[in-house]
Amino acid sequence: MVAGAVALFVAAINSSQAQPAPQFNAVKRSTNGEIVLTLSAPAGKFYRVDVAQALPDWEPLLMLKGTGVTNLTDGGASYLNRRYYRAQESTDPSPITGDYLPTSQGPALLHPINHASVLITWNGLAIYIDPVGASSVNVTFPKADLILVTHTHGDHFSASTLDSVRKPNALIVAPQAVYNGMSSTLKGLTKVMTNGASLQVQALGLSVDAVPAYNANHARGTGNGYVLTLGGRRIYFSGDTEDVAEMRSLSQIDVAFLCMNLPFTMGVDKAASAVRQFRPKVVYPYHYRNQDNTFADLSDFKKRVSQDLGIEVRLRAWY
Repeated sequence: MVAGAVALFVAAINSSQAQPAPQFNAVKRSTNGEIVLTLSAPAGKFYRVDVAQALPDWEPLLMLKGTGVTNLTDGGASYLNRRYYRAQESTDPSPITGDYLPTSQGPALLHPINHASVLITWNGLAIYIDPVGASSVNVTFPKADLILVTHTHGDHFSASTLDSVRKPNALIVAPQAVYNGMSSTLKGLTKVMTNGASLQVQALGLSVDAVPAYNANHARGTGNGYVLTLGGRRIYFSGDTEDVAEMRSLSQIDVAFLCMNLPFTMGVDKAASAVRQFRPKVVYPYHYRNQDNTFADLSDFKKRVSQDLGIEVRLRAWY
Protein backbone atom coordinates (compact mmCIF):
# COMPACT_ATOMS: atom_id res chain seq x y z
CA MET A 1 0.00 0.00 0.00
CA VAL A 2 1.24 3.49 -0.83
CA ALA A 3 1.37 5.67 2.26
CA GLY A 4 -1.32 8.32 2.27
CA ALA A 5 -3.09 6.83 -0.73
CA VAL A 6 -6.55 8.24 -1.43
CA ALA A 7 -9.49 6.58 -3.16
CA LEU A 8 -12.06 8.74 -4.91
CA PHE A 9 -15.38 7.88 -6.50
CA VAL A 10 -17.84 9.71 -8.69
CA ALA A 11 -21.63 9.66 -8.64
CA ALA A 12 -23.33 6.60 -10.06
CA ILE A 13 -25.18 6.83 -13.36
CA ASN A 14 -28.70 5.68 -14.10
CA SER A 15 -29.52 4.49 -17.62
CA SER A 16 -33.25 4.31 -16.97
CA GLN A 17 -35.19 7.32 -15.70
CA ALA A 18 -37.90 5.00 -14.39
CA GLN A 19 -35.54 3.42 -11.85
CA PRO A 20 -33.69 5.04 -8.93
CA ALA A 21 -30.02 5.53 -9.72
CA PRO A 22 -27.45 3.32 -7.98
CA GLN A 23 -25.52 5.28 -5.37
CA PHE A 24 -22.19 4.85 -3.60
CA ASN A 25 -23.01 5.43 0.08
CA ALA A 26 -19.52 4.93 1.44
CA VAL A 27 -15.94 4.29 0.40
CA LYS A 28 -13.05 3.53 2.68
CA ARG A 29 -9.60 2.01 2.59
CA SER A 30 -9.03 -0.98 4.85
CA THR A 31 -5.89 -1.44 6.91
CA ASN A 32 -4.59 -3.92 4.29
CA GLY A 33 -4.97 -1.31 1.54
CA GLU A 34 -8.09 -2.72 -0.10
CA ILE A 35 -10.96 -0.37 -0.86
CA VAL A 36 -14.45 -1.28 0.37
CA LEU A 37 -17.39 0.37 -1.39
CA THR A 38 -20.99 0.34 -0.26
CA LEU A 39 -23.33 0.48 -3.23
CA SER A 40 -27.07 1.01 -2.98
CA ALA A 41 -28.71 -0.38 -6.11
CA PRO A 42 -32.33 -1.41 -6.66
CA ALA A 43 -32.78 -5.16 -6.39
CA GLY A 44 -33.29 -7.25 -9.50
CA LYS A 45 -31.36 -5.01 -11.90
CA PHE A 46 -27.82 -5.58 -13.14
CA TYR A 47 -25.15 -2.92 -12.67
CA ARG A 48 -21.65 -2.49 -14.05
CA VAL A 49 -19.02 -0.91 -11.84
CA ASP A 50 -16.20 0.82 -13.71
CA VAL A 51 -12.83 1.95 -12.41
CA ALA A 52 -10.22 4.48 -13.54
CA GLN A 53 -6.73 5.44 -12.51
CA ALA A 54 -7.12 8.78 -14.24
CA LEU A 55 -10.23 10.32 -15.72
CA PRO A 56 -11.74 9.69 -18.21
CA ASP A 57 -9.98 6.33 -18.79
CA TRP A 58 -12.71 4.02 -17.49
CA GLU A 59 -12.43 0.23 -17.52
CA PRO A 60 -15.10 -2.24 -16.39
CA LEU A 61 -14.36 -3.75 -12.96
CA LEU A 62 -17.32 -6.04 -12.27
CA MET A 63 -20.94 -6.80 -13.05
CA LEU A 64 -23.33 -7.38 -10.17
CA LYS A 65 -27.02 -7.85 -9.52
CA GLY A 66 -28.56 -5.29 -7.22
CA THR A 67 -29.65 -6.54 -3.81
CA GLY A 68 -30.47 -3.23 -2.18
CA VAL A 69 -27.16 -2.60 -0.43
CA THR A 70 -23.96 -4.39 -1.47
CA ASN A 71 -20.43 -4.15 -0.07
CA LEU A 72 -17.75 -4.45 -2.75
CA THR A 73 -14.05 -5.07 -2.13
CA ASP A 74 -11.47 -3.85 -4.64
CA GLY A 75 -8.27 -5.69 -3.78
CA GLY A 76 -6.47 -4.26 -6.78
CA ALA A 77 -6.55 -0.84 -5.14
CA SER A 78 -4.01 -1.97 -2.53
CA TYR A 79 -1.11 -1.07 -4.78
CA LEU A 80 -2.40 2.18 -6.27
CA ASN A 81 -2.32 5.82 -5.29
CA ARG A 82 -5.74 6.80 -6.53
CA ARG A 83 -8.89 5.12 -7.75
CA TYR A 84 -12.13 6.43 -9.28
CA TYR A 85 -15.39 4.45 -9.44
CA ARG A 86 -18.73 4.74 -11.16
CA ALA A 87 -21.77 2.45 -11.41
CA GLN A 88 -24.52 2.31 -13.99
CA GLU A 89 -27.39 0.05 -14.91
CA SER A 90 -26.31 -2.52 -17.48
CA THR A 91 -27.59 -2.25 -21.03
CA ASP A 92 -26.47 -5.82 -21.80
CA PRO A 93 -29.58 -7.82 -22.81
CA SER A 94 -28.17 -10.96 -21.13
CA PRO A 95 -25.90 -9.77 -18.33
CA ILE A 96 -23.76 -12.18 -16.29
CA THR A 97 -22.26 -11.29 -12.94
CA GLY A 98 -18.52 -11.51 -12.42
CA ASP A 99 -15.16 -9.74 -12.57
CA TYR A 100 -13.76 -8.15 -15.71
CA LEU A 101 -10.24 -8.81 -16.97
CA PRO A 102 -8.97 -6.27 -19.51
CA THR A 103 -7.42 -7.86 -22.62
CA SER A 104 -6.08 -6.59 -25.92
CA GLN A 105 -9.35 -7.69 -27.56
CA GLY A 106 -11.84 -6.33 -25.07
CA PRO A 107 -12.64 -7.35 -21.51
CA ALA A 108 -13.16 -10.95 -20.44
CA LEU A 109 -15.78 -11.60 -17.78
CA LEU A 110 -14.89 -14.23 -15.16
CA HIS A 111 -17.94 -15.83 -13.53
CA PRO A 112 -17.58 -18.39 -10.70
CA ILE A 113 -20.31 -21.02 -11.08
CA ASN A 114 -19.75 -23.59 -8.34
CA HIS A 115 -16.88 -25.56 -6.78
CA ALA A 116 -14.52 -25.92 -9.78
CA SER A 117 -16.86 -24.76 -12.56
CA VAL A 118 -16.06 -21.43 -14.21
CA LEU A 119 -17.58 -19.49 -17.11
CA ILE A 120 -15.60 -16.94 -19.10
CA THR A 121 -17.16 -14.74 -21.77
CA TRP A 122 -14.77 -12.94 -24.09
CA ASN A 123 -14.81 -11.48 -27.59
CA GLY A 124 -18.22 -13.02 -28.30
CA LEU A 125 -17.17 -16.45 -27.02
CA ALA A 126 -18.31 -18.53 -24.06
CA ILE A 127 -15.67 -20.71 -22.40
CA TYR A 128 -16.47 -23.22 -19.66
CA ILE A 129 -14.04 -24.97 -17.35
CA ASP A 130 -15.22 -28.21 -15.68
CA PRO A 131 -18.98 -27.55 -16.04
CA VAL A 132 -20.87 -29.92 -13.75
CA GLY A 133 -24.43 -30.03 -12.46
CA ALA A 134 -27.52 -27.89 -12.68
CA SER A 135 -25.73 -24.68 -11.66
CA SER A 136 -23.71 -24.86 -14.90
CA VAL A 137 -26.84 -25.31 -17.01
CA ASN A 138 -28.25 -21.85 -16.35
CA VAL A 139 -30.68 -20.79 -19.06
CA THR A 140 -29.29 -17.24 -18.93
CA PHE A 141 -25.76 -18.46 -19.70
CA PRO A 142 -24.55 -18.60 -23.31
CA LYS A 143 -23.80 -21.95 -24.92
CA ALA A 144 -20.15 -22.98 -24.93
CA ASP A 145 -17.75 -22.41 -27.80
CA LEU A 146 -14.91 -24.02 -25.83
CA ILE A 147 -14.95 -26.39 -22.84
CA LEU A 148 -11.90 -27.43 -20.83
CA VAL A 149 -12.20 -30.58 -18.70
CA THR A 150 -9.41 -31.31 -16.23
CA HIS A 151 -10.05 -34.94 -15.18
CA THR A 152 -12.58 -37.74 -14.72
CA HIS A 153 -13.86 -37.13 -11.17
CA GLY A 154 -17.57 -36.39 -11.01
CA ASP A 155 -17.13 -32.89 -9.60
CA HIS A 156 -15.19 -31.96 -12.77
CA PHE A 157 -16.56 -34.13 -15.58
CA SER A 158 -20.20 -34.72 -16.42
CA ALA A 159 -21.03 -35.90 -19.93
CA SER A 160 -24.67 -34.87 -19.55
CA THR A 161 -23.66 -31.35 -18.50
CA LEU A 162 -21.29 -31.07 -21.47
CA ASP A 163 -24.18 -31.95 -23.76
CA SER A 164 -26.37 -29.35 -22.05
CA VAL A 165 -23.97 -26.39 -22.19
CA ARG A 166 -22.21 -26.88 -25.53
CA LYS A 167 -22.93 -25.43 -28.93
CA PRO A 168 -23.33 -28.09 -31.63
CA ASN A 169 -19.82 -27.36 -32.93
CA ALA A 170 -18.12 -26.61 -29.62
CA LEU A 171 -14.50 -27.63 -29.08
CA ILE A 172 -13.86 -29.73 -25.98
CA VAL A 173 -10.34 -30.15 -24.60
CA ALA A 174 -9.71 -33.04 -22.22
CA PRO A 175 -7.16 -35.66 -21.15
CA GLN A 176 -7.32 -39.19 -22.54
CA ALA A 177 -9.04 -40.63 -19.46
CA VAL A 178 -11.95 -38.19 -19.87
CA TYR A 179 -12.16 -38.89 -23.60
CA ASN A 180 -12.45 -42.61 -22.87
CA GLY A 181 -15.63 -42.00 -20.87
CA MET A 182 -17.39 -39.91 -23.53
CA SER A 183 -20.14 -40.73 -25.99
CA SER A 184 -19.21 -40.97 -29.66
CA THR A 185 -20.78 -37.53 -30.22
CA LEU A 186 -18.64 -35.86 -27.55
CA LYS A 187 -15.54 -37.71 -28.73
CA GLY A 188 -16.08 -36.20 -32.17
CA LEU A 189 -15.84 -32.70 -30.63
CA THR A 190 -12.89 -33.41 -28.35
CA LYS A 191 -9.19 -32.69 -28.69
CA VAL A 192 -7.13 -34.88 -26.35
CA MET A 193 -4.25 -33.06 -24.65
CA THR A 194 -1.49 -34.73 -22.69
CA ASN A 195 0.53 -33.06 -19.94
CA GLY A 196 2.80 -30.41 -21.45
CA ALA A 197 0.98 -30.19 -24.80
CA SER A 198 -0.01 -26.88 -26.41
CA LEU A 199 -2.92 -26.10 -28.71
CA GLN A 200 -3.47 -23.07 -30.91
CA VAL A 201 -7.18 -22.59 -31.59
CA GLN A 202 -6.98 -20.15 -34.48
CA ALA A 203 -10.71 -20.17 -35.15
CA LEU A 204 -11.31 -18.79 -31.63
CA GLY A 205 -8.20 -16.62 -31.41
CA LEU A 206 -6.78 -18.26 -28.29
CA SER A 207 -4.42 -20.99 -27.11
CA VAL A 208 -4.43 -23.70 -24.44
CA ASP A 209 -1.48 -25.28 -22.60
CA ALA A 210 -1.95 -28.46 -20.57
CA VAL A 211 -0.17 -28.32 -17.21
CA PRO A 212 0.48 -31.52 -15.21
CA ALA A 213 -1.96 -31.88 -12.30
CA TYR A 214 -1.34 -34.72 -9.85
CA ASN A 215 -0.92 -35.83 -6.24
CA ALA A 216 -1.48 -38.93 -4.13
CA ASN A 217 -5.17 -38.94 -5.10
CA HIS A 218 -4.68 -38.15 -8.79
CA ALA A 219 -2.16 -40.20 -10.77
CA ARG A 220 0.29 -38.22 -12.85
CA GLY A 221 -0.72 -38.06 -16.51
CA THR A 222 -4.43 -38.69 -15.97
CA GLY A 223 -5.43 -35.07 -15.42
CA ASN A 224 -4.58 -31.60 -16.70
CA GLY A 225 -4.44 -28.13 -15.36
CA TYR A 226 -4.69 -25.53 -18.11
CA VAL A 227 -3.25 -22.16 -19.05
CA LEU A 228 -5.72 -20.38 -21.31
CA THR A 229 -4.25 -17.45 -23.25
CA LEU A 230 -6.67 -14.92 -24.73
CA GLY A 231 -6.15 -11.33 -25.72
CA GLY A 232 -2.61 -11.39 -24.33
CA ARG A 233 -3.74 -12.62 -20.88
CA ARG A 234 -2.78 -15.94 -19.30
CA ILE A 235 -5.34 -17.63 -17.03
CA TYR A 236 -4.42 -20.76 -15.06
CA PHE A 237 -6.87 -23.40 -13.84
CA SER A 238 -5.27 -25.86 -11.46
CA GLY A 239 -7.78 -28.71 -11.62
CA ASP A 240 -7.02 -31.18 -8.80
CA THR A 241 -3.36 -31.12 -7.88
CA GLU A 242 -0.78 -30.51 -5.22
CA ASP A 243 1.79 -27.73 -5.36
CA VAL A 244 3.79 -29.64 -7.98
CA ALA A 245 6.96 -28.36 -9.61
CA GLU A 246 5.15 -27.68 -12.88
CA MET A 247 2.77 -25.31 -11.11
CA ARG A 248 5.54 -23.59 -9.20
CA SER A 249 7.47 -22.97 -12.43
CA LEU A 250 4.60 -21.21 -14.20
CA SER A 251 5.37 -17.66 -15.35
CA GLN A 252 3.50 -14.55 -16.41
CA ILE A 253 0.14 -15.73 -15.09
CA ASP A 254 -2.41 -12.94 -14.93
CA VAL A 255 -5.15 -14.89 -13.12
CA ALA A 256 -4.97 -18.23 -11.28
CA PHE A 257 -7.85 -20.40 -10.08
CA LEU A 258 -6.32 -22.54 -7.36
CA CYS A 259 -7.70 -25.61 -5.56
CA MET A 260 -7.18 -26.11 -1.81
CA ASN A 261 -9.13 -28.81 -0.03
CA LEU A 262 -8.11 -31.72 2.14
CA PRO A 263 -7.38 -34.54 1.67
CA PHE A 264 -8.06 -34.37 -2.07
CA THR A 265 -5.71 -31.60 -3.25
CA MET A 266 -3.53 -29.44 -1.00
CA GLY A 267 -3.79 -27.40 2.15
CA VAL A 268 -3.80 -23.64 2.50
CA ASP A 269 -0.11 -23.57 3.44
CA LYS A 270 1.08 -25.31 0.27
CA ALA A 271 -1.33 -23.36 -1.93
CA ALA A 272 -0.11 -20.03 -0.55
CA SER A 273 3.52 -21.09 -0.85
CA ALA A 274 3.04 -22.02 -4.51
CA VAL A 275 1.27 -18.74 -5.27
CA ARG A 276 4.13 -16.78 -3.73
CA GLN A 277 6.52 -18.66 -5.99
CA PHE A 278 4.80 -18.41 -9.39
CA ARG A 279 3.30 -14.99 -8.59
CA PRO A 280 0.03 -14.62 -10.50
CA LYS A 281 -1.29 -11.07 -10.54
CA VAL A 282 -4.68 -12.25 -9.25
CA VAL A 283 -5.61 -15.52 -7.55
CA TYR A 284 -9.06 -16.99 -6.92
CA PRO A 285 -9.22 -19.77 -4.31
CA TYR A 286 -11.73 -22.33 -5.61
CA HIS A 287 -12.51 -26.01 -4.98
CA TYR A 288 -12.08 -25.32 -1.25
CA ARG A 289 -14.66 -27.61 0.40
CA ASN A 290 -12.94 -30.29 2.50
CA GLN A 291 -13.95 -33.94 2.81
CA ASP A 292 -15.72 -33.24 6.12
CA ASN A 293 -17.78 -30.46 4.44
CA THR A 294 -15.87 -27.70 6.19
CA PHE A 295 -14.16 -25.07 4.07
CA ALA A 296 -10.50 -24.18 3.74
CA ASP A 297 -9.54 -21.11 5.77
CA LEU A 298 -9.46 -18.51 3.00
CA SER A 299 -8.59 -15.71 5.42
CA ASP A 300 -5.48 -17.64 6.40
CA PHE A 301 -4.66 -18.19 2.73
CA LYS A 302 -4.95 -14.47 2.09
CA LYS A 303 -2.68 -13.66 5.02
CA ARG A 304 -0.08 -16.20 3.89
CA VAL A 305 -0.03 -14.81 0.35
CA SER A 306 0.39 -11.36 1.92
CA GLN A 307 0.77 -8.22 -0.19
CA ASP A 308 4.50 -7.74 -0.41
CA LEU A 309 4.63 -9.33 -3.90
CA GLY A 310 1.66 -7.40 -5.29
CA ILE A 311 -0.61 -10.46 -5.60
CA GLU A 312 -4.34 -9.77 -5.32
CA VAL A 313 -6.43 -12.49 -3.64
CA ARG A 314 -10.10 -12.44 -4.66
CA LEU A 315 -12.52 -14.28 -2.40
CA ARG A 316 -15.77 -15.10 -4.18
CA ALA A 317 -18.82 -17.22 -3.30
CA TRP A 318 -18.43 -20.68 -4.86
CA TYR A 319 -20.82 -22.55 -2.57
